[in-house]
Amino acid sequence: MTSSPGPSPRRSRYPLRLRRGTSAWERQRPTWRDAGPAVIDGALKRALARPSGNWYVLGDARDIGQDAASGWTVAGVEVVAWRDADGRLIAGPGACPHLGAPLRTGRVRCGTLICHWHGLALDGRPFGGWEPFPAYDDGLLAWVRLDQAGTEEPLDSPVLTPRPRPHNTITAVHTRTGVCEPEDIVANRLDPWHGAWFHPYSFVDLTVRDVPSSVAGRAEAGRDAFTVEVSFKVAGRVVVPVTAVFTAPGPRTVVMHIAEGEGEGSLVETHATPLGPDAHGRPRTAVVEAVVAASDRRGFAAARAVAPVLRPLMRAASGRLWRDDLAYAERRWELRSTGRFPG
Repeated sequence: MTSSPGPSPRRSRYPLRLRRGTSAWERQRPTWRDAGPAVIDGALKRALARPSGNWYVLGDARDIGQDAASGWTVAGVEVVAWRDADGRLIAGPGACPHLGAPLRTGRVRCGTLICHWHGLALDGRPFGGWEPFPAYDDGLLAWVRLDQAGTEEPLDSPVLTPRPRPHNTITAVHTRTGVCEPEDIVANRLDPWHGAWFHPYSFVDLTVRDVPSSVAGRAEAGRDAFTVEVSFKVAGRVVVPVTAVFTAPGPRTVVMHIAEGEGEGSLVETHATPLGPDAHGRPRTAVVEAVVAASDRRGFAAARAVAPVLRPLMRAASGRLWRDDLAYAERRWELRSTGRFPG
């Protein structure tokens, strides 16, 4: 399943390139023969078997401030989160231990969460039967450990992929919810072959150069990755060619990092957080995608200065892709749940 090697998109003096010609969407090379279900399924099974330590992504750490609480349902567990007076992330059960009020509607004063119903105050320490959950702020994303929902051996902190240094990056986080399970999100990201067909507005000239090599269902050490050469569309025939590598460090996470080309070192983390059933009993999963853009070009410092303006544009780009990719994941879940999934 490994394609023949080709020229790599080494970084040039100028980040943009002009494609030599244009071709209609339907004339690009079909990828369905290369996108072997066994290869995707094998990579998915290995990802699902990796430890998470019962850690789940809540969302953008910047969205959790010191003046208000935030609430989620994660894996069927109601969770509330806020920050104490020192800015430390606090998380715990979302129901007040007094009469079950939703703590997400409470107010935070000097790091203490005050229940909106009767004024019960929580400072993050155990009180009245309320016990905090382990929480972790990695500088970009907020995490919570739910040992009651997970079935693994707990870890002290989440399994994280090394990121570029914060002072050299622009980051943005996008969250979107769909009717599917986390494995459907992970399976979507472990199918790089669909990129130029399913997202022609963003990707062209996509070639998968390398896929995981497995023996008896286990990938060779250091080879459990998909290597892709692809060009990001800018406008018309103007593109940015890169080499991207996709890995799955955990059962609910897929990371794409730029290995060669413009933005080398940048990465996109896609996290799938199970929420709970909808009104019809169908599973819901939140996609939390963190984009970490890095560059050592001189002009990037100026771009970082206007990061607050760029973040909405970055989130919009992620949102457009996940509008389509969630349709892919939801369709996969629908087929699996009704026994119609191929294979």
